[in-house]
Amino acid sequence: MPQIFPKQANLLPALSLVGSLVGGVLAILFVWYYFSPEYTDVGYHPVQPVPYSHQLHVGQLGMDCRYCHSSVEVSAQAIIPPTQTCMNCHNQVLAEDIRLLPVRDSWATGQPIPWVNVHQLPDYVQFSHAVHVNRGVSCETCHGRVDQMDAAVQAEPLSMGWCLDCHRQPELYLRPVDEVTTMGYTQPANFVERNLERIRREGIRPPTNCSACHY
Repeated sequence: MPQIFPKQANLLPALSLVGSLVGGVLAILFVWYYFSPEYTDVGYHPVQPVPYSHQLHVGQLGMDCRYCHSSVEVSAQAIIPPTQTCMNCHNQVLAEDIRLLPVRDSWATGQPIPWVNVHQLPDYVQFSHAVHVNRGVSCETCHGRVDQMDAAVQAEPLSMGWCLDCHRQPELYLRPVDEVTTMGYTQPANFVERNLERIRREGIRPPTNCSACHY
C-alpha cells in the first residue's frame, strides 16, 4: 500500500514542539517587558481638575516642594495640599482667573479639590516619605525633574526591582539632606566615597527583606 504522507511529515511533531517552546519563550519575554511598570506606568499623566504647573511654580517661581507637600519630613504620606495652601497666594494672584474656578469653589464650599493621584503604589506596599527624605533620598530621584514638568508625570516605574536597586546600593543615590528638594542637583566627584562613609557613620542599612515593604 503506497504511503499517504511523505517522509518529511515525520518532522512535523518535532517542529511543532520546537515552535511551541519558542513561542512560549517569546510570549513570556513580551509580557515581562511590555507588562512591566517601566512600560505601562512611566509617562502616566492624568488630566487634573486644575491645570497646575510644576514648571511654573517650582521651576520659575522657585517654590520648595515642602511648601505644598508639607508632611514629607514627618509622615509616611506626602499630602496633597489643601485648598488653603493654594489660596494663600491665589486670593490675590490671578484671583479672577477662570482656570482657578475649581479652587475658589473648593474654598467657598469646603469640598476638597478632586486631584488625581499620579504616583500609586499597591495596597500591599508600605512606603514612608519621611524615612527616605530624612536620609537624603531626593524628590527628584523618585519623581523626576518636576521643575520641568507642566502637568505632573510619573517619571520612574516605582517597581520592586527599581526600589531594590537603591536599597542595595544607597551610596549611588543619597545626597545631603538639605539638598533633597533641589532640582538638578549635581553630585560632587567623590560623592560615592562620601556616601559610603556617611552610611557607615550613621548606620544606614536599607532593608531588602520582604517584610520591610510588604504587610
